[in-house]
Amino acid sequence: MSTRSTLEFLKTETGSGLILVAAAGLAIAAANSPASGAYFAFVDHQVTIQIGAFHETMSVLKWIKNGLMAIFFFVVGLEIKYEVLRGELSNPRRLALPVLAAVGGVVVPALLYSAINAGPGGHLNGWPVPTATDIAFALAALAIAGPRLPPSLRVFLLTLAIADDLAAVVLIGVLFSTHIDWRTLAGAGATLAVLAAMSQWRRAPYFFYVAAFVLLWAFTLKSGVNTSLAGVAAALTVPLEPRRPGSASALHELMTALHPYVAFLILPLFAFAAAGFSLADGPPGAAFQPLPVGIAVGLFIGKAVGVFGAAALAIGLGLARRPTGARWTDLLGVSILCGVGFTMSLFIAGLAFADPLAQAQSRLGVVAGSLASALVGMAVLAWSQSRRTDAPRP
Repeated sequence: MSTRSTLEFLKTETGSGLILVAAAGLAIAAANSPASGAYFAFVDHQVTIQIGAFHETMSVLKWIKNGLMAIFFFVVGLEIKYEVLRGELSNPRRLALPVLAAVGGVVVPALLYSAINAGPGGHLNGWPVPTATDIAFALAALAIAGPRLPPSLRVFLLTLAIADDLAAVVLIGVLFSTHIDWRTLAGAGATLAVLAAMSQWRRAPYFFYVAAFVLLWAFTLKSGVNTSLAGVAAALTVPLEPRRPGSASALHELMTALHPYVAFLILPLFAFAAAGFSLADGPPGAAFQPLPVGIAVGLFIGKAVGVFGAAALAIGLGLARRPTGARWTDLLGVSILCGVGFTMSLFIAGLAFADPLAQAQSRLGVVAGSLASALVGMAVLAWSQSRRTDAPRP
C-alpha cells in the first residue's frame, strides 16, 4: 500500500472500531432487556441454504461466523501478503519490534489463562482466546486518545496486529479443525491449485476469483477445516503485480473494494451476533469462575505485560529500535491497547466452547478484558500526550 492507502486503511479501521463498540453495546443491552428472547431467537434461528448438491443448515450466528467472516479473513490474508512482500513485514529492521512484541503478546496471555484455569472448574482449551488483538477497535482507541502522538505508533500497532492475526489463523487451523473429510478437503486443495494457477493470469475477470473462492469455501466448510483458512489461503494466491502497466494489482483492488464492507458491515454484524450475553446466565458467581477471569486477566494484564515486556527486551538488547518519536509511556499505552481482543477473541471463543454457559462466560471475559484494556490504554496515552513537550526524549 502507498502512504495514501495506508492512511485510508487507518481511517477505515478507526471508523469501524467506533461502530463495533455500538454494535457490541446494543447486543449486550438487547440480551439483558425484555427483548432478550427476540435477540437470542434471531442469532439462534436456523437457516438452510441449498444450491445444487450443496446443502447446509446453520444458525444465523454460525452463518456469519463460517460464511461472512471468511471474507474478513480473505481481507486479512490480502493484508498479510502485502505486508510480508512489500510492506512493514518485508523490512527486517522494522519487522523485529512488532513481531517480537506480538510473540510476547501471545505467550504471556496464554500462560496466565492456563495458570488460572489449571485447577478444578477450569477450561484449558480456551487458552488461545486472550491471545488475539482487534485491530479496528485498538486503532480507534489510539486515534481517540492520542491523535497527536507519533504516526510510528500507529504503524507499530498495525504491524503487530497483522502479525497477531497471522498467529491467530495458525492457531485456528491447528486447534479447531476436527473430523476432517479428506475427499472434500482434496476438492478444496484442487480448487486452491486452480486459484494459484490463475494468479499467473493478471487480467483474469474478478468473477472467476469470486466463483473459485465460493467453491473453495464450500469444500472447506464440508471438510471440517475452519473456513477462515479458506479465506487466507485464497488471498495468498491473488497476484501482487499490476494487472496492466500503470494500473493497480488485483490484490490492491480487491483489498480496497472489500475493506469498507468488512469494516462497516461484516465485523459489526458479527459483533452484534456474537457479543450478546445474559448477566443472569449461570449460577451466582459465574462471572468469577476461572474461564471469564482467565480471559479477562489474559487480555488486560497478559497482553500488556507480554507486548511491552517483549518490546522492552528487544530494544534493550539492541535487536530493535523504539518507534520514531515515541516515549516509553506511549509504548506502554499501545501495549495495553493490544488487550482489546474483542471480535478476534469472540471468534476464537466461539470455536473453543460448545457449552452455552461456557460461551456466555467467555463473552463476558472478552468484553470485560477488552473494555478494561481500552479504557486504561486510552488513559495512559492521553496522559502521555498531555505531558509531551518539545524537549528531547530521555
